[in-house]
Amino acid sequence: METVDTATNSSGGPSSPSASPQNNPPVVMSPCAACKILRRRCADKCVLAPYFPPTEPAKFTIAHRVFGASNIIKFLQEIPESQRADAVSSMVYEASARIRDPVYGCAGAICQLQKQVNELQAQLAKTQAELVNMQCQQTNLVTLLCMEMAKSQPQPNSPQSVDNFITSPESSLGNPCFLEDNLEALWEPLWT
Repeated sequence: METVDTATNSSGGPSSPSASPQNNPPVVMSPCAACKILRRRCADKCVLAPYFPPTEPAKFTIAHRVFGASNIIKFLQEIPESQRADAVSSMVYEASARIRDPVYGCAGAICQLQKQVNELQAQLAKTQAELVNMQCQQTNLVTLLCMEMAKSQPQPNSPQSVDNFITSPESSLGNPCFLEDNLEALWEPLWT
């Protein structure tokens, strides 16, 4: 860790004008997590410093165990600066997956997720097919009920029902509220 300290006397000012040309407070520069773990001095333009802050040492430790520091530095130097943050997060993810599963690494996790997606898609297709089947059954049931009701009721345009209605409207309908009763029967729920 580097520290830049100005010598001060008891009054708070510089002890001598030649000792410190600047009147700045002490500046503490902490090395990045990578340089701290590698036990080296963190340069001003350290390639690793923006992506491995001193507060997250585990991030570099994981990537270092799998890829090695020199490979990480070489890889970061080869890609544009705008893509480096994504590359570091990808390296850390791949390294942690490789540590969890040394044989398959992140490819094993991807295969497992793909299998899960396929199973969920199959369940969705099955559920959609069942829904279509139930809708068809409901439509067929409503059609069948309408046909049965049409068969059981006399046709109003048939000559026999017209003659009966003309001679005795009450006897042919049997009930002055004939239409209301039949409408209620038509709109009763099919299921409870």
